[in-house]
Amino acid sequence: MNLLDRYLQGEGRSVYAEIERMGPDALAKRNLGIVEAVLRETMNRVAYNLSIIYSGLLEEDYCFQSNIQFDFDYPLLKPFPNVKDLIRKLDKGVRKFGHVPLSLKLFYEIVGSCNFAWDYDAIEEIPWEGADPIQIGPITDLLEEVKDMEVEDEEPGLSVSADYLHKDNISGGPGYAVELTRMPQADGRFLNEEHETSFINYLRIAMDGCGFSRAGAVSQIDDYIGFCKRIKPLLRPI
Repeated sequence: MNLLDRYLQGEGRSVYAEIERMGPDALAKRNLGIVEAVLRETMNRVAYNLSIIYSGLLEEDYCFQSNIQFDFDYPLLKPFPNVKDLIRKLDKGVRKFGHVPLSLKLFYEIVGSCNFAWDYDAIEEIPWEGADPIQIGPITDLLEEVKDMEVEDEEPGLSVSADYLHKDNISGGPGYAVELTRMPQADGRFLNEEHETSFINYLRIAMDGCGFSRAGAVSQIDDYIGFCKRIKPLLRPI
């Protein structure tokens, strides 16, 4: 079986471990087609899961951002119609720093962006504090960010999310960022986040927590337990 067949049969972790071992060779002509097919299937699942989680949180009266002023305020925002042009602009903008991993490009092409952070300006008390709701900002924000990047950055990356403390209205550290890789890669590290993992695996962790990557922080809260029992069986494995 090829990588996609194995992925569809439930071997997600081992398939991505193999893709990681390939390094830059994953994007070589002989491998690119099947590797991209796996990533596309993953992002389709992420998009599906986020829609299920979003609907479930609405049923929980979860307080999403209510005063929408910018693209990053939307809980879910579909890909921009010109997203492929935006991806090309992003590639060009980061050329002197590194390469945008294919995983992030396909996230923007297939998923769009998401922001499941609690609106603490509307309701100050955050019921699942510390759970770290998923937040991947829109590609348009990254295009603005690139303008201020410095070549001297030791670990160049694209900031896509606030850290969990900032999401809880507490002063925290640097935002989570997707690594810009030295060579073109299928995936990159997810920087400044406690799991010290890849972008794809971060998405897996967040999906395992039904939209929250620090599920252990709220694993004893009855409302969260009930939410996950209801939602998790509906989600597709990453």
